[in-house]
Amino acid sequence: MSQPVVVFPDAELVAVTVLRSAVDPVVHVGTEWPDGLEAKLAGGVVSVTRGPGAIVQRHVTEDVTLDHDVLAATKGQAHDLAQLARAHWLAAEGTTVDGAQIYSVNDVSLIWLPHQPDAETAPIPRYVLVMQARLRALPAAP
Repeated sequence: MSQPVVVFPDAELVAVTVLRSAVDPVVHVGTEWPDGLEAKLAGGVVSVTRGPGAIVQRHVTEDVTLDHDVLAATKGQAHDLAQLARAHWLAAEGTTVDGAQIYSVNDVSLIWLPHQPDAETAPIPRYVLVMQARLRALPAAP
């Protein structure tokens, strides 16, 4: 008997979709820091990258860790944007986003980690929000 062929959803894309639908359109949400980063800080920037993942139930679910770099013009603004991202991720539990079923969402950590692009002369307020999501596999396309 052959095993089913499944693929797991692009967790970064799932996160970006969740967050783009939840935050103000002036917030840049993507998987990399945008060009002209400093000019976008007034609206806020969220960059999502995938961290470690592990298959929990073979052919069914995967736990994925997602790092959200949250940058803004002020520490308070970065904090509030990180908290908003956290809240919308938690609310996404049990939903389906672009065909990806989100079984569970866990809050791992929220840490203050300023980004300093040029030897500490131009600090950019930054929080790193780490979340974990359990996503269901999808049948592979032929």
